[in-house]
Amino acid sequence: MPGRALAAPRCAAIVGPYLSGKTALLESLLFATGAISRKGTAKEGNTVGDSSPEAKARKMSVEVSAAVTQYLGETWSFLDCPGSVELAQDARNALMVCDVAIVVAEPLVDKALTLAPLFKFLDDNKIPHILFINKMDHASHPARDIMHALQGVSSRPLVLRQVPIRASGKNGEDEVTGYVDLISGRAYQYHPGQESDLIKLPEAMLPREQEARTALLETLADFDDHLMEELLSDAVPSKEEIYQQLSKDLADDLIVPVLLGAAERDAGVHRLLKALRHDVPGPEAAAKRLGIEGNEASAVVFKTSNQQHAGKLSYVRVFGAKIADGATLNGQRISGIQKPKGHAGEKIPAANPGEIAAFGRLDQAKTGDLLSASGRTPPGFKWPEPMRPLFSLAVDVENRNDEVKLTAALAKLGEDDPSLTFGHDADTHELLLYGQGEVHLNVAFDRLKNRFNLPVKHRRPSISYRETIRGQVKQHARFKRQSGGHGQFGDVHIEVWPLGRGTGFEFHDRVVGGSVPRTFIGSVEEGIRDYLARGPLGFPVVDVAASLFDGQYHSVDSSDMAFKTAARMAMQEAMPKCGPVLLEPIFAVEVSAPNEFTARVHNLITGRRGQILNFGAKDGWAGWDMVEALLPQSELHDMIIELRSLTLGVGNFAYKFDHLQELTGRLADKVVEQRQAIGSHSAAH
Repeated sequence: MPGRALAAPRCAAIVGPYLSGKTALLESLLFATGAISRKGTAKEGNTVGDSSPEAKARKMSVEVSAAVTQYLGETWSFLDCPGSVELAQDARNALMVCDVAIVVAEPLVDKALTLAPLFKFLDDNKIPHILFINKMDHASHPARDIMHALQGVSSRPLVLRQVPIRASGKNGEDEVTGYVDLISGRAYQYHPGQESDLIKLPEAMLPREQEARTALLETLADFDDHLMEELLSDAVPSKEEIYQQLSKDLADDLIVPVLLGAAERDAGVHRLLKALRHDVPGPEAAAKRLGIEGNEASAVVFKTSNQQHAGKLSYVRVFGAKIADGATLNGQRISGIQKPKGHAGEKIPAANPGEIAAFGRLDQAKTGDLLSASGRTPPGFKWPEPMRPLFSLAVDVENRNDEVKLTAALAKLGEDDPSLTFGHDADTHELLLYGQGEVHLNVAFDRLKNRFNLPVKHRRPSISYRETIRGQVKQHARFKRQSGGHGQFGDVHIEVWPLGRGTGFEFHDRVVGGSVPRTFIGSVEEGIRDYLARGPLGFPVVDVAASLFDGQYHSVDSSDMAFKTAARMAMQEAMPKCGPVLLEPIFAVEVSAPNEFTARVHNLITGRRGQILNFGAKDGWAGWDMVEALLPQSELHDMIIELRSLTLGVGNFAYKFDHLQELTGRLADKVVEQRQAIGSHSAAH
């Protein structure tokens, strides 16, 4: 636009499903703007973004990578986000600070559903987004079919900006050779590595161009009365009016403009850059969306990276005013500012409003923090909760001397990725690492080895089984030992009986006549509790009551230890007579998936010994169902893997402990046998 003032630095996050071509698009954008002289490929492992050992090993993005470039004098930061559903936390964090999301999709009708969770996140957080349908040079479906499928997963109207021009290729099949811009009415032909050539609009394209242009105008008119009046009176809106309305509606997250291209061939990339330049709002809109007030210099941390040699880097988006190296934010002094480029960085003296930067050594800063000189967080500032864990593995160091080192390293990985958590299980005494799936945790294990020189072993976590009893019994036990001087003597009569599920343990003192002095009653209870840590089946005992109703003592030889031992002996003899039974943990689970997969979800649950309680439409998710069920903990471990394979990767679930339930038969026998084998192995060592 003639006379247009340069915009403040802006930021676009490149997001989309795995294999949609996001990294190829970033390379093409950087190449088109002169930031790189040669494009890399994921296959060769030489792209700007995927330079970490974990990314190279998998030939895929495993974390957000940032790159800064200039286009027509304006600064753009691009955040290339991983496409795997298991690594979505990094993408979500990046999306929160960007001015626009470029959603990259393949031109495949049957893959449209994979975009549903991403569209929902964007809509819930009112993040403007443009849809870039990539790989159009290999499109096997007509654009209208692709648009229809994608509209089915977007709550915002999709506005097609271009229609493809098709021509017969060398093999006789149709291929996309260019596009018609629906606002300007101009036709362009793709040229790899260059801007598209302006060509005459093919006569055969006129009907399709008019149909698509009318659809575009009608959608925009839904949000503007003046434009609606023009259409109703058959007036022709000016191009400037259409452009202005489209930009306004995008900024307000009312519509989703749709562009076409093929990133590997640089097709449609220059057109995308022009759309970004003219239509995307400035950083003040993102600040307002985040709830950041005023013009105070502030920075939002959207990514944390703990590197072995570089130390901690906090990747931020700057708002309000310039932030110089050495500034104090939230009481901490910045030690170095970098302009990021993939995993590399260039030192700069200051970061301007709107720019992406990496701040060094802010030890207390974490992802999702708002940093400022005042240290004040406005009441309206919001940041989404991290994704809840869906998969876990028990972790052990290969070298026992590294146990303390492992905890510190896992804490740093948790800083880098808030959806990765760890903790010690009080019941099984295992160190558990929680995440979104196998890929997610394997990336974490590789980082432990590559960054911290900490190779680890991992295995399926143990289940927190319990045991209880069905019967009631009275038992006498006497502990007597004479070894010169004072001996040991304790004699108890106890009764043991079952309690209702979830009650826990009760102890009753029913001694009369002083047969056991009051000073030893607590020791009896302590001995009983000690035994309950491992019952006859090998598991902690719950929902049991015990009473001490009689006993004997010796005025000289009785002691706390003697009565504690006698009580433990009595329990050891009583419990096997009470009909011990295994209890397994049952979890309440809510499984969500598109309703076309609901029958598969039902089969998945029942095939894992689950009990379906209810199902119906999922609130706020058009075309999705929520299935409520009860499932044994032992069946939950790898359920997310199977659920994703049944639902194109979009199925999800939430869970919480509900109750303990009796487990009998061959399954129970197998659990007890495994437990006893572990106990025998431990005893042998």
